[in-house]
Amino acid sequence: MPRPHLLRDRPVARQVLVLQVGTVLLLVVTGILMASYDARRDSRSRATQRAVAVAQTVADSPTVRDALRGIDPTAVLQPWTEQVRRDTDTDFVVVMALDRTRYTHTDPAQIGGRFVGDLGDAPEGGVFTQQYTGTLGPSVRSVVPVQDGDRVIALVSVGITVSDINRGLRRDVTVVVLCGGLVLLLGLAGAWLLGRRLHRVTHGMGEQELARMYEYYSAVLHSVREGLLLLDGEGRVQLVNDEARRLLALPDDVIGTPIEDLGLAPGLVAAARGRTAESDDLYLAGERILVVSSAPARWDGRDVGSVATLRDHTELRSVTGELEVVRRLTESLRSQNHESANRLHTVVSLIEMGRPEEAVEFATSELHVAQLLTDRVVGAVDDPVVAALLLGKSAEAAERGIDLAVSGAVPEGTGVPGRDLVTVVGNLVDNAFDAVADADPRRVAVSFEGDAGALVVRVGDSGPGLDDTAAARVLDRGWTTKATPGTGRGLGLALVVQAARKHGGDVAVGRSPLGGAEFVVTLRPGAEGAAP
Repeated sequence: MPRPHLLRDRPVARQVLVLQVGTVLLLVVTGILMASYDARRDSRSRATQRAVAVAQTVADSPTVRDALRGIDPTAVLQPWTEQVRRDTDTDFVVVMALDRTRYTHTDPAQIGGRFVGDLGDAPEGGVFTQQYTGTLGPSVRSVVPVQDGDRVIALVSVGITVSDINRGLRRDVTVVVLCGGLVLLLGLAGAWLLGRRLHRVTHGMGEQELARMYEYYSAVLHSVREGLLLLDGEGRVQLVNDEARRLLALPDDVIGTPIEDLGLAPGLVAAARGRTAESDDLYLAGERILVVSSAPARWDGRDVGSVATLRDHTELRSVTGELEVVRRLTESLRSQNHESANRLHTVVSLIEMGRPEEAVEFATSELHVAQLLTDRVVGAVDDPVVAALLLGKSAEAAERGIDLAVSGAVPEGTGVPGRDLVTVVGNLVDNAFDAVADADPRRVAVSFEGDAGALVVRVGDSGPGLDDTAAARVLDRGWTTKATPGTGRGLGLALVVQAARKHGGDVAVGRSPLGGAEFVVTLRPGAEGAAP
């Protein structure tokens, strides 16, 4: 059974080519017909005008008037009019009396006979023209008077046969047809080139297939929960769905804009350009943490740009960060439990050795040190979660041979949630521990200061520090999990920046009094622009 709407299933390029060829043919044929009609009309008009001009010239000639006054006008006028006929390329020049008697004729046998055809108003002094079939066949002729003063004494008729006019017309039409053929060839060549390009652009698909692809793809792109960003080879945005607009806060007129002009993080821009395939990398975009996968886009072996998918990872990363803090706290408690077991074994051994006084002294001194550390941390931080974090970090520092100093106090009423303080302090302290891993001495300092309107957290270390280039890059938006070797800072620092911006603050990098890097985080939860 034949498929319905067969023409509609043909490639769009072929349909356009057929339409263009038909249009070119119609225009050329119409142009040839109109040009031929115009040439025919002009040929007859030019022939009539030439016949009138020749007849008037002959009628105004003194030779004609003088011959008409003579006894035998034919003897003088016949050779003269034939010469005029040949010179003017006309078919007959007839001089006649008012009673139509011919004095001259192209066919000498017709001389003396009566002129065949209308005279119009020529005998009264007018100029008369017509197309008439005479002794030489159909012709365009003119009749004009020969005047002697105010009196008409004879008539002159000059004619050009229709066959002669048609010969000239055929020449003109031939030129028109040749020009039309050339235009037709050029038009067909242009239509073929355009159809070929359209076929390549549409990949040979029909209009129904193109419409179906657009409708389905548009529905899918705008309904998926992942952001989709397509760039061309020059890095200009060619397609973006609703989720990508939301995640990247893109304007409505983003199509055609270079991605470098959208204010996105340099790392995120590089990932979206997709020079190489990347999978599930984390990037910071404003207040969001995005999982980005990118790859070059190719068609028929050609590189046509790149495609990037985006997923919002903010909430999941926040929970993961808190779980990481809990994990580290658990490890710290495990190390403390191990250390407590060792101390208990020491006390038991001293008692068994018969040295109870030394056992009591050892136990009370260790308890005093632990209590002093606990009092200092709890006194500085009212939030039990942050206090527990710092106690765990203190145990971890002791286990790794790091001197961790905590000073200052978190003022009451700052309004900063404990989870955000855990994010800031935990990530900065972890980075500091990593920075002093190879330092001597290994020292890390944490301090809190401020009032109810603002809280400043300082974390410094005795590590190698950061040069100006690294310091500028370490806080760059879009800092990826694949941190630059030597800096020791990954996405954790990006989370610190995010927490600071959330509370209307900022993060600064400087030189620590301990000799290494110092990160200063200012939190202003009541400031304008703080996240709700």
